[in-house]
Amino acid sequence: MGSNFGLSRQLPPMPTPDQEKQDQQINRRNLIQVRINSSDKIYAGGDAIDISMLKDKVKDFLTNPTNDPNLSEKEVKEIEGYSKGTYAVSKGVISLQNDRGTSYRAYIAVQNELVKAVNEIRDDFSMREYGKKYLQLEEDQQKVVKACIPQLISEAEPKDVGARRK
Repeated sequence: MGSNFGLSRQLPPMPTPDQEKQDQQINRRNLIQVRINSSDKIYAGGDAIDISMLKDKVKDFLTNPTNDPNLSEKEVKEIEGYSKGTYAVSKGVISLQNDRGTSYRAYIAVQNELVKAVNEIRDDFSMREYGKKYLQLEEDQQKVVKACIPQLISEAEPKDVGARRK
C-alpha cells in the first residue's frame, strides 16, 4: 500500500527536567485520558462512556465554560494577527490509548470524535469572531483560530490489557 496519508497530531511540549513536582500535579487537570479496551469499550476521564457522548465530553473538558477546577485550565496568550490581541487558550491535552486488541473500527471512530470536538470548537470561535466556519476562513484567519484553539492529541503506545472478548 503506497499511501502518504496519516493522522496529523501536534504533541504537547516535553516537561523540563527541573519542573517542580507541584507543577506536574497541577498540570494533570489539563489531561483527559481516553482509552479503548480490547472489547472496544471507551473510557474518558475515568468514566465508561458511549461513543455518542465522547465529543461533548471532550468539548466540555477543553472549553471548561464554568471554570471547573477539575477541567482544563486556560492561559491568556497574545495571538499574532488576532484583532483582540489576547485569548484565553485551553491548556487541555487529549491522551488517547488503545489496547492491542482494540478493533480498527473503534479506534477510527474515537479518532473521528476527538477531531470533531476540536473542529466544532474552532467553528464556534470562527463564527463568533469572523461570521464564517473555520474551513471558509482565509489562511491568516485559520492560523489565528489554530493558535486560539489548538488540537493537542497525544497517542500512547498500545498496551496488552487482555485478550479480545467476543
